[in-house]
This record gives sequence, C-alpha cells and structure tokens, in this order.
Amino acid sequence: MNPKVYIHEQVEIRGANRARYMHHVTAWWSPIGRAERGQLCFGVFGTVGSTGRWPEVVNIWEEDGFAGLARSFEHELSHPELQDPSLRTWWREAAALRRGGFDRILLPAPYSPTVEELLAAGVRGAVYTHELVSVEPGQAAALLEEFHDHALPGLAELGAELVGAFRNALVRDSECVLLCALPSFAAWGALEEARRRPGVLRDRLERGYRRARDLHRTLLVEAPLSPLRLGRQPEVADRRPLGEIG
Repeated sequence: MNPKVYIHEQVEIRGANRARYMHHVTAWWSPIGRAERGQLCFGVFGTVGSTGRWPEVVNIWEEDGFAGLARSFEHELSHPELQDPSLRTWWREAAALRRGGFDRILLPAPYSPTVEELLAAGVRGAVYTHELVSVEPGQAAALLEEFHDHALPGLAELGAELVGAFRNALVRDSECVLLCALPSFAAWGALEEARRRPGVLRDRLERGYRRARDLHRTLLVEAPLSPLRLGRQPEVADRRPLGEIG
C-alpha cells in the first residue's frame, strides 16, 4: 500500500529554456523542498514535442500523505506574498524560464511504487509513456485495477516497467495518470505496433483500458538530475549556474 500523495505539474516553458528550467527544479528547488518540508522529487521530465504540448516539462512531487501536503502548502503560503521566503530568488529566476502550467493532486493505486521503492529496484527508462485517461465519474479506481490485472502483464512483455498509476484526487474520480518506463525508443515503437495488431497482447491492453472514455498518451524523457536517471535524490552539490546549462 502506497500512503503518499503526489503533485503532478505540466509546466509551459519560455523559448529555449527547458534544460535550464529542469536544472533549476532538480538541483535548486528539490534539495530545499526535501529539507524544509519533506517533499521528495518523484521525477522531472521533458515532453517529446511530437506527442504533445511543447516546450513542456512534467514535474511530479511526492508528499507524505495529505497531512504532509497540507504542511507543504502551509509552509509555502503562510507569507504575505504567498511564497516561501527562502525560495524568493528561485521564484524570480523561474519566472524567466516558464509561462505557467496546470497541476493535479494525485492519489496512487495501492500497487503504485514510491520513489524510494523505484530507486531501490533500479527502475529506469530511456523513454516514458505518460497517459492522461478520462473515465466516467466514479470509475477511476476500477480502471486502475483493470490496468494492473490486464494491461501491465502485456506491457511487461515488451519491457515496460510501471513507474506510477494514479487517480486525480480533486475531480469526481474521473481521471487517471499512468506512467511507465521503456528501455528504448524501439521498445516504444514495438508497443505502438502491438496496440494496433490483432492478437493476445492487444486484447490484454484493451481490457486494461476498457473503461477509458478518452486517453492522451505522450512520451517523456527524464531530466539529467531526475531521481531515477540519477539513481538518488538531487543534492545541493549538483548545482550549476543556469548560464552554464543548455
């Protein structure tokens, strides 16, 4: 059972600043968030533009349940400017790198691993599938169960590993987020072929998604200092001046 709660951010980047922003988040924000509020970096990724919005970064943060998330919100927002004073410079510099974004609060499926479990297992992908799945209200938990029972075994045949399976906590149980690691872009291509080729594998995948009303699948590539790629949480020692990045 995974007791954590997650913040899922889709961030719109200004111009050619994606590499700088990913470093700004991992090397600068993450160590402060971990030290001050117990927030862990679950992953920071760049969206493959041909599959979705661009330029975009996807950040996922792991909180110690709703109690931990509430403490994090209070730490951030209990100041007149609604910003953590220790991150004032960070916010100012981030504003030059991003335009805005859209966030979700996510609840993990019971089988969805924490970031520490992923690191211990050595899970890592050359590319990640990132799926936003809409279902009828009240059906998100059921889709996650069917995804686990039917789709995941099929995905594993092509080398995919589960990274996260979540439902949106702040809607009517009507949206899921699924994240899987693949060992190569060739493995992703084989997976897309299998989704379209009649056979047992396609049948398994279709059963795992049968409750989906709609689905948008994008591809993500992990930032250099994202935990799974790095094999640990980012540290202060990883910091470089933004002018040296990208």
